[in-house]
Amino acid sequence: MENVLKRIVRWIVRGAIYIWCKIYYKVEIIGLENIPQDEPLIFCGNHRTYLDPPLIICTAKREMQFLAKDELAKNRFFNFLGWAFNVIHVKRDEKDITAIKQSLKTLKDGKCIGLFPEGTRNGIEKGEKLKDGVAFFAVRSGAKILPCGINGGTKEKRKVTIRYGKPLDYSQYKGSKDKEVLDKITKEVMDNIIELAK
Repeated sequence: MENVLKRIVRWIVRGAIYIWCKIYYKVEIIGLENIPQDEPLIFCGNHRTYLDPPLIICTAKREMQFLAKDELAKNRFFNFLGWAFNVIHVKRDEKDITAIKQSLKTLKDGKCIGLFPEGTRNGIEKGEKLKDGVAFFAVRSGAKILPCGINGGTKEKRKVTIRYGKPLDYSQYKGSKDKEVLDKITKEVMDNIIELAK
């Protein structure tokens, strides 16, 4: 019964966000044809505002579980959305084994997860080091990475463009624990995201 209720809530919330983004932000979606519908994917993009996760969720046409910092659960609204969309809460600044296992299981089941290499909003601008979670999940699961770039949604430029790139396949590195490999993948993915966000 709970799963049925969640599906109904997701349908309503996703539709409401989509309509709001279309009307208020005049959102333009590019590259939907690049998104496979029959395999697990790791969605990742640039992270500017709280709008980014729901924007990806409501435009990608794939069910996905986003990784989000545990602190968001303290906010009633975000906690409700987390419940409805099966958000994977992550304890920051530590190796959260539970979140890792849950994410890998989601990919193993042929579903999708979403996360941001920047780790926090405007991480690159703040000088934050890129997180290698995207690369880690790719080499552990063999799932492809689906980069997307988001542009707009600011006072200077309200119109939002979200552009989905082609899947990046790093299955040749499956099982690797080499830090250089993870860093290489992370940089390549972020370079793709930055290009898509122009």
